[in-house]
Amino acid sequence: MRQLPIVLMLAATWGFAQNKPAPKAPKKAAPAAKSAPATVPPKSTPNPTKWPIESLTVEGARAYTKDQVLAIAGLQVGQSAGRPDFEAARDRLVASGAFETVSYKFVSGSKGGYAATFQVDEIEQVYPVEFEELYVSSKDLTEALRRKDPLFAASRLPATQPVLERYRNWIQEYLAAKGIQEKIVSSVAPATTGEYTITFRPARNRPAVAQVTFQGNDVISQTILRETIAGAGVGAPYSEDAFRQILNASIRPLYERRGRVRVAFPQIRSETAPDVKGLHVFVTVDEGPSYELGKVTIEGPTPLAPAALLKAGDFKTGDVANFDKVNEGLEAIRKDVRRAGYMDAKVASERHIDDAKKAIDVAVRIDAGPLYTMGKLTLAGLDLHGESEMKRMWAIAPGKPFNPEYPDLFLKRVREGAYFDNLSEPNRKSKPTRQTTRWM
Repeated sequence: MRQLPIVLMLAATWGFAQNKPAPKAPKKAAPAAKSAPATVPPKSTPNPTKWPIESLTVEGARAYTKDQVLAIAGLQVGQSAGRPDFEAARDRLVASGAFETVSYKFVSGSKGGYAATFQVDEIEQVYPVEFEELYVSSKDLTEALRRKDPLFAASRLPATQPVLERYRNWIQEYLAAKGIQEKIVSSVAPATTGEYTITFRPARNRPAVAQVTFQGNDVISQTILRETIAGAGVGAPYSEDAFRQILNASIRPLYERRGRVRVAFPQIRSETAPDVKGLHVFVTVDEGPSYELGKVTIEGPTPLAPAALLKAGDFKTGDVANFDKVNEGLEAIRKDVRRAGYMDAKVASERHIDDAKKAIDVAVRIDAGPLYTMGKLTLAGLDLHGESEMKRMWAIAPGKPFNPEYPDLFLKRVREGAYFDNLSEPNRKSKPTRQTTRWM
């Protein structure tokens, strides 16, 4: 019995393309902030305990303003302060949870006092804030939290346990003042955009979706819509924001296959289902007009001729804009680029909707990545004659662009050609190596 393991040694030509880094998962709560030692006060006045503050500055703040930082510190120009006052100010800044480290320094001023500086290092683990099912105005709640914390911004909140606990308590207090008794929980989780968000919501379990009815639909039947939403929507804990995400993930693609890219769900309401446990959700659908596929263009650099890539994509310009078909064309382009040796190729697209013409133009961008070329072909398990014959049959010469599909096609040809008696299932592997040449 003979075996034909094939080892492919690949060389890589690296280009300039860079990939956007994946969004980072939230880290564990940051440790208690460390404080750097303060410098000694000026010695212009013999043995005083306090000196007038002539000026206050802040170093290291990027997301927060000087006024925000000093509002937390609690010191002002003109007041007399000594080391205990600055220690207390530093402790307040540390307790805010917004800074990794806080220190201060001061030097002699021109009027017998001193010029003081706070040095801060901001926490990088910050995310936008969302409120769910709190049944109060998010705008009013945001203003109330800003009065509690001058550093608060809904666009960035430190995701440390002390900060989250403090905000949970403040929100509970605000709701209680409105007559709403709720225990609040917080979570850090990815949103539909892939970025992380901090969500504050009631701790109680949310009611589940038991039934969904669509209203205003005509292009797609009630039956198809219900069958499509059933898998992801029915049985899921209900909130309007979460249910909209389900609609966009499951129902929107149905319409986009029919050119209805402006489909919208202007109203969602829920009521207790009369015959089953859970909620009956009613979704109003605005199907919008049908759009046709306009121009498809290749934007930016590409290692292959744009015309050849568009031909491979087989885009049906002038037909109804079916984005399932468009995505199939994008995948065909990606495979063509990979076959040319760019094994890490990525293809992205951007839509440009012309509402007047009811047409959608698509711009295609290619991140080809490095070029892989054929290196050394190693054959194992053959005698010299068999190895020589296999190398003669191998079609990719060293240094030529490597087609990642070719080894499997080659092995299939070997199996079907019956070149060897009792040939067991051959296998292959490739090992990429780097070179320094580039493509432009």
